[in-house]
Amino acid sequence: MSASSAVPSTVPASGDLRTQFPPLDAGRAYLDNAAGGLLPRRSIEAITAHLARYGATNALPGHQPGAEILALKHRAREATALFLNAQAPDVAVAQSATALAFRLAAAFARLWGPGDEVIVSGLEHEANASPWRELERVGVTVRVWHARTPDMRLHPEDLEALLSERTRLVSVTAASNVLGVTVDIPAVTAQVRAAGAWTVVDAVHAAPHTLPDVQAWGADFVMFSPYKVFGPHLGALWIHPEHREHLPWPRLSFVPQGDITGLEYGTPQYELLAGWLGTLDYLRELGGHTTLSREALEAAYTRIADLEAPVAARLVEGLTALPGVTVYGPQDLQGRVGTVAFRVAGEAPLDTSARLTAAGVDVGAGHFYAVQPLTDLGLYPEGVLRASIAHYTTVEDIERLLSGVRG
Repeated sequence: MSASSAVPSTVPASGDLRTQFPPLDAGRAYLDNAAGGLLPRRSIEAITAHLARYGATNALPGHQPGAEILALKHRAREATALFLNAQAPDVAVAQSATALAFRLAAAFARLWGPGDEVIVSGLEHEANASPWRELERVGVTVRVWHARTPDMRLHPEDLEALLSERTRLVSVTAASNVLGVTVDIPAVTAQVRAAGAWTVVDAVHAAPHTLPDVQAWGADFVMFSPYKVFGPHLGALWIHPEHREHLPWPRLSFVPQGDITGLEYGTPQYELLAGWLGTLDYLRELGGHTTLSREALEAAYTRIADLEAPVAARLVEGLTALPGVTVYGPQDLQGRVGTVAFRVAGEAPLDTSARLTAAGVDVGAGHFYAVQPLTDLGLYPEGVLRASIAHYTTVEDIERLLSGVRG
């Protein structure tokens, strides 16, 4: 996984790269990428090839197929660590980020109790909120760092007012999964560290748009979901090595203390690990490199940003300009990714989404597990419409959305 020299990419340029994603062949405008990305062909083919060769064979060193699957597991962990700019022993890969967060919370419950405090940001998906609220069962106090309405941005002075010598953990998202608002993670982690506390960062919604970097972010824990990054349904969690060996999460008896595999309960989904490696190979090629490396991923994300920029601009500008449409959160492109929450006057979100999907335009409707931000906006539980792009989304997709909303 060393860096390589750039070569011309064989992933098609511009909109033609959409041919890499079979679901787009149906001709629909898919604008629910925040719920789950589409998989490139090589990811799908890798899953199929694994199942055809190995079926449900497990990773056991006693025979050749088992040894090959064990090697696949190691490659997937190493590649996921590369994606995070981390080291493989510090990265767990399991069925979901939510499951990994609850397992981490079980460790915290053995460390903290009455007198300890946790702060949850007001932008969180419940995967980075409910696990920490579980700590109230052992006497931990949970406080909320609310985003300020109407733009729904977090302010450091509001966090400062909540931090104290009792604070043990601050949970914060890198990008809101419902509003698209981004957060200055290095600034937050520095503020929290100065107060003597830990930070857990939810990078699930940021990761399809911005390459995570645990070294630059300065967090103690970072989680993301490969299935939001054009991969299969998996979750990943990075733990800072200074914490990993000391966290008492529940584990099988033979797993050594601090071994990251102790968080990966049960049998891994090996076929999905193969698919995730296929996705990373797609990203490698998207960045124009011959081998997977950090440099290749950075080049891929530069291209992703270039592809998304005009589409995100049209999405935000188009929806904010439509009569009868209310856009929630930022009203421009500053400090946001290409995800927009909105409502149409006089129409329930589910009714609008039903009308749009009948016209071949697929957007999400509901609360998207973003309980706190939508509660603060007075929109929970009915929620909002959410249009969310990926690098394969086109301006034409956005025009179809805008036309459909107009009716």
